[in-house]
Amino acid sequence: MEKLNKDIILLILEELQDDYKTIRSCLLVNKDLCETTIPILWKNPTRKDHINNEKSFLQVILSHLSEKSRNNLKKQGFEFFEDQRPLLYNYISFWRHLDLNFLECIITNHPNIKYNHSDIIYKVGNEILNLFNMNTKFISLSIQNLDRIHITGTESCFSELKYCSCDVKINSNVLESLAITNTSIKKLIFEINHLKNNPGIIRLIEAQKSLKKVNFGNIFVENRHETYFSIIRAQEELKDLAVLDRNGFIIYDTYFKTLEESLIKCADTIQYLKIRWIPITNYLSYLINLVSLKIQPTHKAHFKHLENLFLPHLKCLKTRYISSKILASLIENTKGQLNKISILFQNTTDNEKLIQVIYKNCPNLSYLQLSLVDSDIPEVENILIHCQFLIELEIMELNEFSPFEKDDWNKLFEISAPTGSSRVGF
Repeated sequence: MEKLNKDIILLILEELQDDYKTIRSCLLVNKDLCETTIPILWKNPTRKDHINNEKSFLQVILSHLSEKSRNNLKKQGFEFFEDQRPLLYNYISFWRHLDLNFLECIITNHPNIKYNHSDIIYKVGNEILNLFNMNTKFISLSIQNLDRIHITGTESCFSELKYCSCDVKINSNVLESLAITNTSIKKLIFEINHLKNNPGIIRLIEAQKSLKKVNFGNIFVENRHETYFSIIRAQEELKDLAVLDRNGFIIYDTYFKTLEESLIKCADTIQYLKIRWIPITNYLSYLINLVSLKIQPTHKAHFKHLENLFLPHLKCLKTRYISSKILASLIENTKGQLNKISILFQNTTDNEKLIQVIYKNCPNLSYLQLSLVDSDIPEVENILIHCQFLIELEIMELNEFSPFEKDDWNKLFEISAPTGSSRVGF
């Protein structure tokens, strides 16, 4: 067979990059395939399906260290494996996606590191960071749940990030430093998993010029009836940032307000947004280019800032605990673009109106998930009739809703068959 062009080989392998077993087998075919496959495998080596042996993986990383660095660590009490072999490639130069928490874990689990020996873990981590600075530029960085590896945010290997995942516990100065060197982050995940104010994330958001996806996840919420001490802690750590709503939930109005205001500065570029709190301001009205909006608070409240919201480009809407009346207005203002909708635990008073708005304004709907009551059956039939592109319909139990006990729900299966809906689930 005529020798394949390397560019063609690369295109083929990039299509297979998520099929680890297949792409790994390409290493054994010939030299050309091996040389083309190695950079793809090492682009994101810390993916769980890529590492079969953490010990061997760390050994390869440490093999990149200079003699000076190795001697440095030996003086600190770190023992290297005796069977380390010369490297065929500079593997670290291909590395583009870094999960520092995973790296910290495999260093901590190294058999030559004594349990909880933080000082050695820090020094090994620091030597590896120096390797990164000399050999690669990461485009993706995850810095969640770090305890023993410390970064400053000024490292040269983190100066070209396109994706960043962090949590509220990360040092605010690190995020502020990242904001200085990185202005082209496209996707940002920020986990609010602790009672702590972190102004660094505000600086990082405001510095971005092409921020496209924002995900605020894992909101830390507690109820005063469950623990009194969480309230005391909130008052001490957040001061005026934490207050209680009428149901006794700790909420962070002032902090969330600053996050929302920072997003307004990126209004022209943000297309995907996920939040876990009740909007404090009308900032969403500025994000008119949103394609996907997910609002998933932990409890019911009044969503006054969602009333009359106009999002003409919205294609995906996922909500929880938002009233049917407000959602009906929002869906009407999407101008028929919506193709995926998930609405759970809404107020069912205006459910009939909501369902009517969905089938009258969402002709391209392919996925629908709804919380319903028995009286909604007739309107659900209209969804199956009018939404001809519907592929999947999920009906979630609400209150005393028991679809399996209702003969009328058999009509849904009769209607869904000819309309092409492939799945109706309860």
